[in-house]
Amino acid sequence: MFVRRFTSLIARWPAPLFATFAGLAGFFAYFSMYAFRKPFAAATYVDVAGWSIAVDYKTALLIAQVCGYALSKMIGIRVIAEIGRKGRAIAIVGLIGMSWLALILFALLPAPWNVACLFLNGLPLGMIWGLVFSYLEGRRTSEVMGALLCASFILSSGVVKSVAVLLMQAGVSDVWMPAATGGLFIPLLLISVWALEMLPPPDRRDEAERAVRKPMLRADRAAFLRDHGMAMLLLVLGYVLLTALRDFRDNFAAEIWIGLGFGGEASVFSQSEIPVAVIALAALGSLMLVRDNLRALLAMHGIIIIGALLLGLSTLAFQAHWLTPLDWMILTGAGLYLAYTPFNAMLFDRMIAAIGKAGNAGFLIYIADASGYAGSVALLLYRSIAAPAMDWLGFYILCAYATAVIVGLLTICSALSFVRKGRRGTAIAGS
Repeated sequence: MFVRRFTSLIARWPAPLFATFAGLAGFFAYFSMYAFRKPFAAATYVDVAGWSIAVDYKTALLIAQVCGYALSKMIGIRVIAEIGRKGRAIAIVGLIGMSWLALILFALLPAPWNVACLFLNGLPLGMIWGLVFSYLEGRRTSEVMGALLCASFILSSGVVKSVAVLLMQAGVSDVWMPAATGGLFIPLLLISVWALEMLPPPDRRDEAERAVRKPMLRADRAAFLRDHGMAMLLLVLGYVLLTALRDFRDNFAAEIWIGLGFGGEASVFSQSEIPVAVIALAALGSLMLVRDNLRALLAMHGIIIIGALLLGLSTLAFQAHWLTPLDWMILTGAGLYLAYTPFNAMLFDRMIAAIGKAGNAGFLIYIADASGYAGSVALLLYRSIAAPAMDWLGFYILCAYATAVIVGLLTICSALSFVRKGRRGTAIAGS
């Protein structure tokens, strides 16, 4: 009875208040998940006893976790596409609980056996984004809520690694640090998931403006890809590069900062990411003001192109000694996340709305994510096998240039394809 009353009360809130409540609920739910996924990246894991394989131990941990995460995304293409409203909260808490148990096993088992625990840690976590976003998509204020949700993985990675460094400085070992960090965030996780569960479904005005959101069965998914597969391919290829670079920057932030002369400073992880989150949040949230869905979709393409330009030009300025290391990390992070974050929420939400067919954005997000994390694994393997002598900072700079150029070109081609479809649709409607 209380749940129904509270949900009914939320439904009557003014749109700005509702969007803030829902967006913050999603923000803290996903923020908490990162405490189970990313803390181990704050350690360097040098000279690990029992490890004698050519690939260094931390890279092996990252590959294992990303493989589990990527497999989860592949499974999620179907699961998230077909999921309804019931059971989402239990699924979120249960999946994160499984990942926490894997972190405990990671601390208990010796190397090399505990590498498998990172695979088990990543396997459940790949479902969380789609489950959380399913509460927020298909609403008139989805851009604001989606921007807050995307800000969570920008901010959380830096904050979680700062917490992890502080725990290690307090005496927690590098193998117990991941489980300890996750345990600190369990209360926040439970509260935020409860808040998400209180949200009412999209109302009639939401459905009229953003299209009805419903599960997509196999035939629905096949029809969508048949009609829009080329545009999806162009976008996904760019997203593969963005995901690989974003993961590399995130997972090897400690090594990159050491190369920049900031080794051992816990605050630098958060200090560099807070401005990035503010820039991405402001740019993406402002898209709520664009009511026409096709124009909003094209505006997101523009944001991705601007992000690619910022990524490449700031790196060029850094190498010319026009930027300090901190300024460069902020600007490359801003460019990277301006290009990366639209794929995780708003881009595909608006694509569904612009096309006007009932469906859900989770299906498209998980196609992109499954491909993206496969690219992340490929980049890790390339760095370890083909370029093991290259330092982390130099490798990041090289990848930043390549990503900026290729993503920019692919996004321009995708935008042109949607412009042609929009003109074709207008011509048909007017005939």
